[in-house]
Amino acid sequence: MRTDKPEYLKLYEFMRDEIVRGAWPRGSRLPSRRQMALDHGLSVITVEHSYELLCQEGYAEARARSGYYAIYRAGDAFAAPESALRAEAAPLPLPQPPGEVDAFPFSVLAKSMRRVIADYGEALLERSPNAGCLPLRRALSGYLARNRGIAADESQIVIGAGSEYLYGLVVEMLGRDRAFAIEDPSYEQIERVYQAKGVAVEPLPLGRDGIRSAALRATSATVLHITPFRSFPTGVTASASKRDEYLRWAAEGDRYIVEDDFESEFSLLRKPEETVFARAARGNVLYMNTFTRTVSPALRVGYMVLPQRLVPLFEARVGFYSCPVPAFEQYLLSDLIVSGDFERHINRVRRRKRRDAGK
Repeated sequence: MRTDKPEYLKLYEFMRDEIVRGAWPRGSRLPSRRQMALDHGLSVITVEHSYELLCQEGYAEARARSGYYAIYRAGDAFAAPESALRAEAAPLPLPQPPGEVDAFPFSVLAKSMRRVIADYGEALLERSPNAGCLPLRRALSGYLARNRGIAADESQIVIGAGSEYLYGLVVEMLGRDRAFAIEDPSYEQIERVYQAKGVAVEPLPLGRDGIRSAALRATSATVLHITPFRSFPTGVTASASKRDEYLRWAAEGDRYIVEDDFESEFSLLRKPEETVFARAARGNVLYMNTFTRTVSPALRVGYMVLPQRLVPLFEARVGFYSCPVPAFEQYLLSDLIVSGDFERHINRVRRRKRRDAGK
């Protein structure tokens, strides 16, 4: 374990792994904060922060005047207790409007633009490599490792003109003979792009913690498109148990998951949000995100992270496509990441949102 991690994060990871391993089965009471502090030589406040993360990630829940209880559900295949099935069938939240996010400081953006023009000069007029400019892909590799728990080198990262462009590349890479399952309801452009590409689309109804287990078990699709951080328009967040259920589904046969991680940077968690990509052992999860919310919707720039084993398939089937994003925009985003301005903006917004939420 890395020694530079905060103590509350080390404790969180230890308890998370123990819950997943079954040391604290679903429904069992976790040690009190005071007892855990004594056992590990930590302050009660540190333990409380760890427990908050466990609750936010869906591994535990706090019960008034009773303590903390494990709620993670591993199960074999798609087995789930009756109480969990009843919770799945509960009414969905009302549709949620897009979150209000502070705009990226224009003065910082303008300064970075001037720096990029001065540093790169006429190189900005050169054609971008098909997968995207190397400086941006390298910058994203470091950023994802620091903030999303994703270990991927630049060869696994593809730059595109927003998520919708990347959805189309996924279809052409994996093949039009596959059926694609999507959340129901979901962002309408997901279904429209897949249908425009000529693939069968199967909507799977959402429950309060993600796609309902019965629907996932019954689908004939071999590609599952999920938005586990916050599904639009419902605002549903997939629990830790549900994310592992998605991975168990994908472990059977020739199946893939497309993880659409839109807006996750502004999570209220005190640690990077867990990604399905980082937890996948089979290399069958494709990760996507954009700069629409973090920088500006005027920048039509998205990126996709391929598992290493799919890189040769991507290059063979769609690697000939030219990158549609201008080199200037790519170098600009690279500069924002490398200079630290991008992460400073995200952290500033997250601190404000936590403060406004009383966390």
